[in-house]
Amino acid sequence: MSVIPLPRTASTVPLAVAVDRFLDRFRDDPGTRTTYAETLARLRALVGDQFATGGLTPEVYEAVMARWDARAANTWNKHLSALNSFAAYARRQDWLTTDPGRRLERRKVTRDRDKAIPRARLERLFTDDRFGLRERVLWRMAYETCARADELLQLDVPDLDMEFRRGRAGEKGGDNAYVHWETPTARLLPRLLQGRTTGPVFLADRRAPASGRRAPALADIDPGTGRGRLSYPRAEYLFKSASKLHDPHAKGYTLHQLRHSGLKHLAEKGRSAPELQAKSRHKHLGTLGHYVKLGEETSARVTAENDEHNRRRR
Repeated sequence: MSVIPLPRTASTVPLAVAVDRFLDRFRDDPGTRTTYAETLARLRALVGDQFATGGLTPEVYEAVMARWDARAANTWNKHLSALNSFAAYARRQDWLTTDPGRRLERRKVTRDRDKAIPRARLERLFTDDRFGLRERVLWRMAYETCARADELLQLDVPDLDMEFRRGRAGEKGGDNAYVHWETPTARLLPRLLQGRTTGPVFLADRRAPASGRRAPALADIDPGTGRGRLSYPRAEYLFKSASKLHDPHAKGYTLHQLRHSGLKHLAEKGRSAPELQAKSRHKHLGTLGHYVKLGEETSARVTAENDEHNRRRR
């Protein structure tokens, strides 16, 4: 007679097990996985890996989110979405019966009309020898490809097509697409790779741990040096710190603003909306709009050029 094991109840599922199973669903979407893992690492550090998933309460979630109380609304909303997504998954597995995020609300995002960084300022940043070659290659590539920084950080050396100046990047949802860069990036890449043919393109400064919870997957380690893949939080921190030196307000910029800047500068050069969509790989033109707001000056120029009754028009 066979024995069918009963499913584990909410009170017996350790948080570490629940989090690992949740993150396993995003194997083909490394960007989302990295974002969620950062938030859930804070949750695990706060209550412990053996904490019962069914014991998650609004107080626990509020304590986790307290870490980002003083951060921007976008940052708050990103981490709250990660916690809520995990809670929804846990409820579907019958590991959790309540909603621990029910008291927390998304914050209103005040959007700047223009997130682009001036071209002259970018050029000074890209050519500033105070910053490492790895950083300057990543920044230039993000600007020239108009790709998301997390997509570029997931590039491996075999993904690069140096002849055609392109790389095969993983998109949101697990699809793959080519991103294309220009001459400055093409000149710097060989110096960065130094003959490497395997491993991540952008490597961390230190060797990756060989065991333990922080040990990365083998695909994220360069076999020659033992160094792991550069993480998004570290890359973001380095860019923010470096760009403060070139920001007149000394606040610094975000990696995502390089994507904004690349798209807006292409739009200013007269590239059409379908061309920008091909470059950015947005699925809908509507979502492309806020990247390329050209402002009142462009509106006035377009109106003047279209004015058939203007006698001064040549």
